[in-house]
Amino acid sequence: MKWKKWIAVTVLAALAVGLVGCGAEKKDAGSAGGEKVKLTVFAAASMTETLQEIAKDYEKEHPDVELVFNFDSSGTLKKQIENGAACDVFISAAQKQMNQLDKTQDEKNNPGHLDFIIPDTRINLLENHVVLVTPEGNPGHVENFNDMAAKLQAGSIRLVMGNSDVPVGQYTQKILAYYGLNEQELANAGHISYGSNVKEVTTQVKEGSADCGVIYATDAFSAGLKPLDQATKAMCGQAIYPAAVLKDSKHVAAAKDFLQYLQSDAAMKVFEHVGFSPVTDGQ
Repeated sequence: MKWKKWIAVTVLAALAVGLVGCGAEKKDAGSAGGEKVKLTVFAAASMTETLQEIAKDYEKEHPDVELVFNFDSSGTLKKQIENGAACDVFISAAQKQMNQLDKTQDEKNNPGHLDFIIPDTRINLLENHVVLVTPEGNPGHVENFNDMAAKLQAGSIRLVMGNSDVPVGQYTQKILAYYGLNEQELANAGHISYGSNVKEVTTQVKEGSADCGVIYATDAFSAGLKPLDQATKAMCGQAIYPAAVLKDSKHVAAAKDFLQYLQSDAAMKVFEHVGFSPVTDGQ
């Protein structure tokens, strides 16, 4: 009889293991074994401080999620995604870089026919503002954008701006074009220098490497710089920050939830405190 009892115990043990296994299969791949879902967010450098603050509150409310950020220029982030970098959520500082990853865009906006984002998750999250700042003491005596343009034309000041592959640089190029200034000629003459992202531009201004710089209102706030002037829509358009979930994300549900949270009143309060605003009409 002992052998029958041994068989019964063995069968029950096997069934128990099988049931546990079935239960585990139903869990999210990222939370199996009690592990946190690691959500990787690629975001424009100008969002560094706000997203890090928002992450603290989000992770308190979602203890099963760990947010990992990669902050850089939108152009650099776009290239990293295109080259296969693991990313769940992308937040760009301009529509251009997001369009280039969106298969629903036309040939003009997505010439490479890239297909990296889930189109129906794409939102226009925030609007920023492009501003003119100077080092402490304003050694170049720059008054506003009109005065900046006149002094650049006269060759009496140096401007620092973002590279042409980053949104803040592209907005600055539009401002220069608005005033009829030739960027290449000014750069060749030493009146324009460059930064690879908005943080570098901000640092150069703070260190006094240039007489003025064009950055975002949010970066001016974070760096303790007082804007002299704010660019109008006619000068450079709107600085819209689109966001979307990536097709290759292993945690689509968690990524969508985080995007939803970024649109909440709590998150928007953090964004607005540094100068971001909800998107106005026009985009």
